[in-house]
Amino acid sequence: MAISLKPENLKRYKDVAMLLMKYGRSDIVKNAGLDDILKEEALTSTEAPKAEELARDLEQMGPTFIKLGQLLSTRPDLLPYAYLEALTRLQDKVEPFSFAEVEEIITTELGVRISKAFAEFSSTPMAAASLGQVHRAKLRDGRDVAVKVQRPGIRERIVQDLDSLLEIAEMLDKHTKTGQRYDFSSMLEEFRKSLLQELDYRQEARNLVTFAENLSEFEDIVVPQPIEDYTTSRVLTMEYIKGKKITTLSPLARIDIDGDSLAEELFRAYLQQILVDGFFHADPHPGNVFLTDDNRIAIIDLGMIARISPRLQENLLQLLLAISEGRGEDAATQAIKMGEARANFDEAKFRREVADMVVRNQNSQLSDINAGQVALEMTRVSGENGFRLPPDITMMAKALLNLDQVGQTLSPRFDINGAIRRNASEIMQQRMMKSLSPGNIFASMIETKDFLERLPSRINQVLDMIANNQLKINADVIDEKSLMEGIQKIANRITLGILLASLIIGAALIMRVETSFRIFGYPALAVVFFLIAAIGAIALAASIVLTDVSRKKKPDEE
Repeated sequence: MAISLKPENLKRYKDVAMLLMKYGRSDIVKNAGLDDILKEEALTSTEAPKAEELARDLEQMGPTFIKLGQLLSTRPDLLPYAYLEALTRLQDKVEPFSFAEVEEIITTELGVRISKAFAEFSSTPMAAASLGQVHRAKLRDGRDVAVKVQRPGIRERIVQDLDSLLEIAEMLDKHTKTGQRYDFSSMLEEFRKSLLQELDYRQEARNLVTFAENLSEFEDIVVPQPIEDYTTSRVLTMEYIKGKKITTLSPLARIDIDGDSLAEELFRAYLQQILVDGFFHADPHPGNVFLTDDNRIAIIDLGMIARISPRLQENLLQLLLAISEGRGEDAATQAIKMGEARANFDEAKFRREVADMVVRNQNSQLSDINAGQVALEMTRVSGENGFRLPPDITMMAKALLNLDQVGQTLSPRFDINGAIRRNASEIMQQRMMKSLSPGNIFASMIETKDFLERLPSRINQVLDMIANNQLKINADVIDEKSLMEGIQKIANRITLGILLASLIIGAALIMRVETSFRIFGYPALAVVFFLIAAIGAIALAASIVLTDVSRKKKPDEE
């Protein structure tokens, strides 16, 4: 047996094994030893399920697997496109839990009864999902609010499911080639971290505040703010925004809004989140984007966020520009900079496939190509060629995938590649301004101060080592003879430069010496020195230029 079975996790082991068997991965089940917990008829089943069945099966298995399905919908390197499409339509909707349980949770979390905390509180939820449900209410001061209450016992259930999945992932990584190829354990760790953060409503409240600050310059975008005194890890109270979901807009309603402008504004806001702030909403699907009564865009449900390091932001910006401008080779180069090559990485094939993919999508409009799908396709190409892109790329791809759907709803004519090119210069300016912030300047000054303080002692150490004949240079070279010849040429140039400088200085000094032997009214010896120095300088410059040009041409010719 390849897996240590825990009685409390036995049902989940069986559920996962059944899924793998049902959807064509019996090899993984048998290699990992999971077949022992399945009945014989399950192992011999030849039924070919459809992609929609996988989505339904995951929905029936509960919230952890619904979220897992949403993660898998962003992994074209793991599943065929038909399955990705089915999983993107996963419905995170379940029956609401009772109002008595809502009262109990709010009373426990806030320390007061609902009637004391709120002037009004609707017993019927506005929406119910696998992790929680939302009720409309009114505070004592008259403000309308939305109260999100976490589903009873959901944290404990998810933690147990995650433990089971992590055990299975570790077993697959050890005993199957597929696991060794995709590193399921690392994938589950990222998934676990993201899901547990989503279960902490205090974190979501902080996200609301941060996003509102970061997007304050976008007048057409609204982020509801949390009510701090009414928020805990299981209860989130925030401003109620009147409006309707983007997906419910009728064709007649779209006539009354400036869809092109709203789509541009929303996309520009997400470019800033990803490429400037490094802190972005990773789940902007149409259900989380509202059109307010005053025709603005409201972003809600900020439980799932992702962060991108400054270094990765630079590469992402260049990658998006390369894709939007149809520069396939440059796109492949940027992808290689961001990822990690494995032993079987086929770089030539990877570059060729990425270049072909980018060229196919050049100048496509939103109605023809999904920008998120391009990024996901690159993830698939990477996996097939022994290359691993960082998890942040997958999160960004998912955000763009959902954002494209919102953009299509607002304005089917919106050109996402054109939007990237239009906003690239502004994004660069924002990044430069961010790098010139007082904090970054002070940090650079401190580093410079530290460098200058250490410089004299380091120079003394080098000089002492030279004086004691202890200085050693380790050079990884192919031809030591060529290296020594190059060093000698450099030394000769430096020596000649010093001699020419000495001639100029000597000539300047001799200029003051009175003599009857003159040329053009100046002391003859000084003029001779100046001429020799000028001729030598011209010859040295010509030699440097000709040598460097000839060296540049040789690699090109080869």
